[in-house]
Amino acid sequence: MIHLYPHINVLSRPLLTSSIQAFRAASRTIRPVPSTTIPRFITPTQIRLLSDNVRKAIDNAVSSSPVVLFMKGTPETPQCGFSRASIQILGMQGVDPEKFTAFNVLEDGDLRQGIKEYSEWPTIPQLYVDKEFIGGCDILMTMHQDGSLTKLLEEKGVLVSPENASEPPK
Repeated sequence: MIHLYPHINVLSRPLLTSSIQAFRAASRTIRPVPSTTIPRFITPTQIRLLSDNVRKAIDNAVSSSPVVLFMKGTPETPQCGFSRASIQILGMQGVDPEKFTAFNVLEDGDLRQGIKEYSEWPTIPQLYVDKEFIGGCDILMTMHQDGSLTKLLEEKGVLVSPENASEPPK
């Protein structure tokens, strides 16, 4: 008979075996944490409680305009391809600039991490319409392609009206 652990005394093998069996039995009773306690896309190591100040600042930002985009960079100079694509989609959709606000998360580390926790969405950019989280660039792209983004923006009344679109700028 070949022993996997020849350095273990023959008398201690039953003790080792019972210890392993006890460990296995104990580990089987461990159940995963219910998904209601951990946000769906944030790992437990990323979880931290948002400070009241950061939460209030994000609440105010989300409420600042009917259409709010948290992005890397600014609409004029996006700092990542996903932010650039999101701005282009909103432009193609005809979002009224007077009903749109963008926040550069690169200017504030608390905002950059806080918005991910606030929305329970791990990536930036993030779009809010009428204080409701819509999603990131991938969601925007899908909604743009299937027409549901146009419908949503029309329902919320955030597109440039046809009268304003034909008027020359003053």
